[in-house]
Formats: sequence, C-alpha cells, structure tokens
Amino acid sequence: MKALIIQRRLRSEPSSLDELQSLAESAGYTVVDSLEQVTKPNPRYQIGRGKVEELAELIAQNNIEKTIFDNELKPVQAYNLAKETGVEAIDRFQLILEIFAQRASTSEAKLQIQLAKLRYELPRAKEKVRLGRMSEQPGFMGLGKYEVDLYYETTRRGIHYVEEKLKKMRRKRRLHRARRLELGFSSVSLAGYTNAGKSLLFNALAEETVSVDTGLFTTVSTTTRVVNISKKKILLTDTVGFIDRLPLTLIEAFQSTLEETMFSDLILLVVDVGESLEMIERKLSCCLDTIQKIGATGVPVITALNKIDLLSADEIQCRTEAVKDVAPNPIPISALYKTNTQLLKQEMLPYLKNYVQASFSLPVTDESMSFLSWLFNHSDVHHVKYEGDSMNVVFESSPWFAEKVKGKVEQLGGAFSTDISS
Repeated sequence: MKALIIQRRLRSEPSSLDELQSLAESAGYTVVDSLEQVTKPNPRYQIGRGKVEELAELIAQNNIEKTIFDNELKPVQAYNLAKETGVEAIDRFQLILEIFAQRASTSEAKLQIQLAKLRYELPRAKEKVRLGRMSEQPGFMGLGKYEVDLYYETTRRGIHYVEEKLKKMRRKRRLHRARRLELGFSSVSLAGYTNAGKSLLFNALAEETVSVDTGLFTTVSTTTRVVNISKKKILLTDTVGFIDRLPLTLIEAFQSTLEETMFSDLILLVVDVGESLEMIERKLSCCLDTIQKIGATGVPVITALNKIDLLSADEIQCRTEAVKDVAPNPIPISALYKTNTQLLKQEMLPYLKNYVQASFSLPVTDESMSFLSWLFNHSDVHHVKYEGDSMNVVFESSPWFAEKVKGKVEQLGGAFSTDISS
C-alpha cells in the first residue's frame, strides 16, 4: 500500500521522519513521499491549512492510499484530514499497533495488542461515533449505525474482557516464575531499542535461531531459553524492543510480558553503536527511561555496545568513552560475529545468584567415574583431586542440583558438604 509520511514539529524538536519511514516499511507500506512542517499544532488538521492542500495534491498525483503522521491525531483531526484528502490518516501509535499485530505469534501477545487498541479507542469512542454519524470518511466507515453510549460501553466491556483473560495468564506466568526460583535459576532479560540486535545476541548466547531481520519490532512475543554460562544454567529472555515515545498505553498492555524484565536478576541492554553518536545517546536515554517506567530501576544492567563490526578500533574506543558515564557497565560486542561474547558472559557471572559451592569425596570405582563424567557435563567442576583410592571433588551449581548430587554421592557411599559461595 502506498503511503505518505508527515511530521509537524516545533523548531526545538528533532526530525523523526527517518524512523517513521522505517516503521511504515516494517508494517509493509511503500513510502512514496514525505512532508514536514515546523509550526505549532493546528487544532483542525494537526498541520496548517496550506499544508493540507499540498498534501491533497501529492495524494492525487501519486495515488497515495494512506497518510501516516508522526504526531498523535485527535479523532476530529483524522476525520478532517480524511475529508480533505479522501484517504485515511493514522498516527504513529496506530502504526506501531499495526506492526505489533502483524508480528504477534502467541495468544498472550495478541491479547495485549487487542487491549492496547481498545484502551487507545476508549477516550476517542464518543467523538468518533459523533463524527461518523455526520458522514462516512476513510477510517470512520460504518460508525453511523452506533449509538454513542453503546459504542463506548462496548469498548469498555471489551477492555474488561481482555484484562480478565490476561490476568489469568499473568497468574500462570507468576507460578512459572516461582517454580524457576525454587530451581535456583537466575534470570537475564535482553532489552534495547528496536533493531539494536537483541535477537541476534539472544541467538549468539543461546545458540538459537529466533527470527532476525532488519525491520523494526521483529520481537513482539517473548522467547525464553535455558542457557549455560560457565556451566551455570540461566534463563535468558528476549523481550519486545523499546522505541522513543513508546505510548504508555502500550507499556501498560504489555505489563505481564515486561514483568520478566522487572523480576530479572540482570538486564542486558543492547545498544547499536554503529549509528551516529547523537543517535546512540538519544536511543540509550530512551531505553533507560523505559526501564525506569516499567519499574525495573533496581535491576543491575550490563550494556552490550553492539555492531562494533561496523566500526574501526578508534571509533569503538571513541563511542565507548562517550557513553561510559551513562551506559552501565559497557562491553563492546558484535552479536553477528560473536566478538567479545565470552567477555560478556564473564561480566554476567557475578550477577548470577543462588549458586552453591559443594564438595564431596567418593571411592574410585567405575560407577563413580561415570558419575564424575556426568557431573562435568552438568555443572561447573572446579577441581578433582585423587588421594589413594578416593577422589575429592569441588563443584558449583544451583541448590536444587547440589541436592541431587548429594543424593547420588550418598548412594555411592561418599561424603558430601556444601558451602554457600560469596
């Protein structure tokens, strides 16, 4: 579908048309042209009357099928624009919802998107019906049949219905989280601006193949895998990407998904350092603000400065120096080529809690040697010392796994002891 993108901004505000174009293309639109106006918002159209006439001409000349505004559109503005141009006008939030709806792969993600749409619609419902009853315009078709209060009430009930379904899913997620705590697994969440390379880093750390492409918001449904970091098992979660001016409505709708970040032991914040320094600082600030908004400020953060394969050694050093006072614990990496991923893993180790250091002694037999071989494959064995006909072993693991080892050691006639690591 052919689209034209528009931004109305103040002189003090930066242009966002490049990002808006990337969003539109991610949603499947072909961006034919763009318009930008530096002025105060017009209450009737968002842009000025003269710019509306210019917009109408461009639409007619290029067979444009939809206009996409970077600014939030009030119902009356969208209605007036559609009436003047003959095509539907949507705003940035509606565009992001379209992308999310296309990318959602789980029932929970689909419900979260439905909830965000309904919450967006509710304060606009009465005005949309009033305008739709005046005359049908693109984006306002069929609303004339609704009574104002009926449409509002239908929307409100829809919100309640979806919220109840999501509450059940949240309870289930909490049970899973409690079970993971019992097992002693540490939890690490990947966060970052959309298209920073989170899913690529997830694949590098988890040796997985979750969907990766160059579009924005590749990840909408979360993915969690058990990953070994120096033989310590952790749960690594790839979450939805952040974006500047991510609407609060969307953050609230994805609350149950974002809880995975809130309750993590560690956040890996992925930043694309292949961009300009101004862009890096803007996106980093956006990510840190979003982490604060979702209530995860108390969670330790390691910043993965990704895409260093696009830079020279001097550029890497320059960018690392430039962000070191803002980016917590910065580590330059390339998720694509797995450069410094081992260093990143080493930096993660101090944050992986609930691990027990244990030791045991066993008589040397074929069965105990087979058990030792199994232990090497499932835990972090620090050292093995042979004394006469017995072996002394020191290893580190989660508490539940240590208990499993203890049972086997005692079964084989050995002695077991634990010491909580500092």
